[in-house]
Amino acid sequence: MNLNKIERKKFRVRNKLKKVSSKDRFRLCVSRSTKNISAQIIDDSKNITLISASSNNKEIKSLKKTKQELSALVAETLAKKAKDLKITKVYFDRGIYKYHGRIKILAEELRKNGMEF
Repeated sequence: MNLNKIERKKFRVRNKLKKVSSKDRFRLCVSRSTKNISAQIIDDSKNITLISASSNNKEIKSLKKTKQELSALVAETLAKKAKDLKITKVYFDRGIYKYHGRIKILAEELRKNGMEF
C-alpha cells in the first residue's frame, strides 16, 4: 500500500492515539484550511461524530475576525457543546498539523474552558 507523505503523517498520529485510547475517552479531531478551522469529537468505538464546531457557521463567519480569533471562537463553542453532553476528557488528534499557531490556540482555549487532554 503506497501512501503519500500526508497520508503517512495522518496514519502515524492516529495510530499512536488509537493504541493508547480507552473506552472512556473520545477523540478530538482538528482540521484546518487556509481560511477556516473545524474540530469534532468522535467516538471511535461506534464510529460516530458526537459534537462538531466550525468557523464556517453563519454566526461565526459574520463576525469578521482574524484566523487566530476564529480558532478561539471555535474552541469556545465546542467546549460549551461538550459541557452539555458532560464530556471533559478527550484525546487531542492534531492530524497532520504541527502543534503550533492556530492549532495551539484552539487547544489552549479548550483547556481554559474545562477540557482535559
